[in-house]
Amino acid sequence: MEPTTQSPPDTPPDQAESRTKPLPATERDFHTRPSRTSSPGFRIAIIIGVVVLLVVGFFVYRYVTSYEDTDDAEVDGYINSISARVSGHVTKLDVQDYQYVQAGELLLEMDPTDYQVAYDRAKADFDDAQAAAAAAGVNVPITSVNTSSQVSVAEADVTSARAGIAAAKQQFDAARAQRDEAEANNVKAQNDLVRYKQLVDKQEISQQQYDQAEAAAKASAASVVAAHAMADAAQSQVTQAQGKLAQAEANRRYAETAPRQMQVSRAKAASAEAQVLQKKAALDQAQLNLQYAKITAPVAGIVSDRTVEVGQNVAPGQELMKVIPLNDVWITADFKETQLREMKVGQPVTIEVDAYGRKYNGKVNSIAGASGARFSLLPPENATGNYVKVVQRIPVKIVLDPGENKDQLLRPGMSVEPKVWIRQ
Repeated sequence: MEPTTQSPPDTPPDQAESRTKPLPATERDFHTRPSRTSSPGFRIAIIIGVVVLLVVGFFVYRYVTSYEDTDDAEVDGYINSISARVSGHVTKLDVQDYQYVQAGELLLEMDPTDYQVAYDRAKADFDDAQAAAAAAGVNVPITSVNTSSQVSVAEADVTSARAGIAAAKQQFDAARAQRDEAEANNVKAQNDLVRYKQLVDKQEISQQQYDQAEAAAKASAASVVAAHAMADAAQSQVTQAQGKLAQAEANRRYAETAPRQMQVSRAKAASAEAQVLQKKAALDQAQLNLQYAKITAPVAGIVSDRTVEVGQNVAPGQELMKVIPLNDVWITADFKETQLREMKVGQPVTIEVDAYGRKYNGKVNSIAGASGARFSLLPPENATGNYVKVVQRIPVKIVLDPGENKDQLLRPGMSVEPKVWIRQ
């Protein structure tokens, strides 16, 4: 059997004609040329583009992760408060607000009359104390010589008084012996007179012999009286000599207090010297008060916040103005605690100042010991049930490199944006 063939269905004449007609050249080329995505050049370009993107992304990532920055930063510096050290009446104001002053430049003056009077009085007291101290110092060697001489004289007086007592006692003994002798002679003369009286009454002797005996008895009686007087005088001399000895011993005891007198004299001299020092301190204080009537700038800087005027009475400790030094400023940047992981002291910093649009160079000087919240008036207390974790900020001090602020354009309080380069 022969296989049977089925004829295709009838097609429209226009389609059949189109199949048999050849295609245009451009369309034929379009269908016959290879795809662009499958070409080797396109694939190489894609690979190069991916590599370039990866390299650029790597360097961008390294740059972005090589620094930590914050916009919570400002220029910081010292603010020197100028206050009065003494009370007074302001007579002259030498500066105005926002004026630049040098260290030691006069800011204002107060009436110095009262302090000048106090200084003159203190000067007079000091001169008087110096004169008194000089006199007290001269008295020390004089007292030393006098006391040593007094000791020598007192010793000599004691020795002389003792010798005088011995001589007086000898004279008293001699006078007493003479008194005894005179009394004995007087007894003999009186007895002889009695015998001669009997004999003359019997006319056994002459009247002349009796008269002689009577005269001798009277003379003997007078001698006894004289001997008694001499003995009494000698005894008085002994008593007088003993009194001189007592006085000499008293003088010696007084002279023996010479070391104490020297101590007293030296103490007086030391007290006078102390008075000199005291008066000198009062004079120095009066001089300082006179100087304090003129208030000068402690540092070079800009005068700000002036509250004093001419004619105003100021009191000690009253703030009059402020002087802000511009040559000693730094940056205080409040970084998030998560930014401090790789931040260290000494790392370089680039500071962009909003006011001038310029950049300064510096380095990390120190990192605060606590977060800024801890230094607030009312530190947060997190030991409660409604605790919400908040990323804290830690102050970081950044100092400028030498010569960066030579134009002194930075002012405390200016906003800056520092970049700390944690990786080079």
